Amino acid sequence: MSTGTNGDSVPPANCVDLDKNSPRITLNVNGLNALAKRHRVSEWIKKKDPSICPLQETHFRPEDTFRLRVRGWRIIYHATGSQKNTGVAILISDKLDFQLKAVTRDEEGHYTIITGSIHQEELTIINVYAPNTRAPKYIKQLITNRNNIMDKNVVIAGDFNTPLTEMDRSSRHTVNKDTRALNDTLDQMDLKDI
Repeated sequence: MSTGTNGDSVPPANCVDLDKNSPRITLNVNGLNALAKRHRVSEWIKKKDPSICPLQETHFRPEDTFRLRVRGWRIIYHATGSQKNTGVAILISDKLDFQLKAVTRDEEGHYTIITGSIHQEELTIINVYAPNTRAPKYIKQLITNRNNIMDKNVVIAGDFNTPLTEMDRSSRHTVNKDTRALNDTLDQMDLKDI
């Protein structure tokens, strides 16, 4: 199981291998309401060609989600809030044989959880955009409340809005008690930050 994604990572042995040649990416888009920005993000996704592409901070309201279209990624699972300050989406490539079993969406647009299978291997993808305040507590609560899915192949991607290590922080941020507790929980669940 692994948290986060990037193009250089290799899935752990117990993780479904989506496609060894496909980059693992997640992107905080900081709003997709402008047509020009949606076009730039769409072109970037097509160029990078990931199997799965989690997006955070889409800033869509429920009635706006139809605006996000990427050729080759027709399957998109959104979670939106009532205001334009959150929102997440998980894009699934048309090339991937993903069979959906369940979708869980946060009413405030902070996370989407999809469960399904790829080549008969179960997979759960959690895309999270943590609130700016109390982010470590929010994430810890989210993953501990879903402990029943953590024994399967799980990918947690997104914007945690908190530095998990000293290396991730700027000089003005510290790894506080709540972040240390989150890291302890991630360690206990055998989740790795990559």
